[in-house]
Formats: sequence, C-alpha cells, structure tokens
Amino acid sequence: MNNIKTIASAINNRTAHAVLGIVSSVDPVNHAIKVKIQPDNVETGWLPDAGITKAGTLRIASPADLGMHVVLLPIEGDGEHYVVIGSVFDTVIMPPVSPMSGKVAQPGEWLLQAGCQNAVFGSQHKKEKTSLKSGWCHVGDEGIALGAGNSVLHIKDNTITFKVGHILAELTADGLTVTGGDIKNDQHSLNNHIHTVNNRETSQPIG
Repeated sequence: MNNIKTIASAINNRTAHAVLGIVSSVDPVNHAIKVKIQPDNVETGWLPDAGITKAGTLRIASPADLGMHVVLLPIEGDGEHYVVIGSVFDTVIMPPVSPMSGKVAQPGEWLLQAGCQNAVFGSQHKKEKTSLKSGWCHVGDEGIALGAGNSVLHIKDNTITFKVGHILAELTADGLTVTGGDIKNDQHSLNNHIHTVNNRETSQPIG
C-alpha cells in the first residue's frame, strides 16, 4: 500500500500544475517577462505578463519588476508552456503603506502606490525606500485621498481638502478656508494689496 501511495504521489507531482516563480527579466515594451520557476530555479523563455484590465478601450498596465513572485499556470497542462496569471506579496516585496493612514490597505479599501522599494535580486537591483515624489491614491471609509510628494487632495463627506507644502485649503458647505499662505490673482495679492482713497493709500489688510 505504501508503494502505491509513493507511486501515485510521484505521478501527481509530475502533472503540470500552478507554480510560483521569481521574475528574472522584464520587457515592458512587449509586456513580457522571464521567470525562474521555484524551487528548481529553472528559467523560462519570454512569457506574456499578466494584464490588470483590458476591456474595450480601457487598458491598465503594471509590468512586473525583477524579484517579484508571480503565479504561473501551464497552458492545457503542458509543463513547458506557462502563462502568468498574477503576482503575490512576500517578505521581500511588501504591500504598500498608505501616506494617508500610515498603514497597509485594510479589507474594503483600495490603495495604489508608485515608487515603492525594488526587490533585491542579485546585483541588478538595490533596495530603495519609497520615493517621496511618487503618486498614490487611497480609497477607504474616510473618502478618497491622492497625492504626489508634498501635494495632497482629500475628498470626504462635505469636505474637500487641498494641501501643498505648508499651505492648506479646505472647502466645505460653509465656504473656503486658506491657511499658511496668500491668495493671489494675476494682478493682486490679498496680503499685500492696498486701496487708493482720494490721494492717500490704505494700509495692508488686518486679520
């Protein structure tokens, strides 16, 4: 009986099935990658990378990066011809952290973060921190927040907040509030404008 189980297990392991691999080469122009299948570390030829969305005229592309873990599925059970069906996070490439909440995306949220650290893969990539200039978008229970660098837009119920550096503008049902800076148009400055009264000029605005 044990011999039969051993033979059955060996046959099952030889049957083509979904496997994990590590991206070893990337061709973003053709949206293709090469993968080292684990645990044997055998490199594939060029494979079509997984597409996020291709529906009608809508296209969303995010090419895989070196060192990413991807899931491969054999075409019609052929163990020599694979297609990439997705990618997974691991201890090397972690989920992104939201600049809005300071945490990774929670259940029921959606987070897009560019400029995250690269994987350590041989000598081709060095580990880098998230770029401070990168764009991001976080959709959650508290509304929608997006930004890049020191610029942030936060939309929530009855409030839209703009923040650029130290200047904050908040638009609510009660009006617009600006703190930390001046309000200008192409000719005048609210902080520095003066009015002419007869032959005299008023002082700058107070409060």
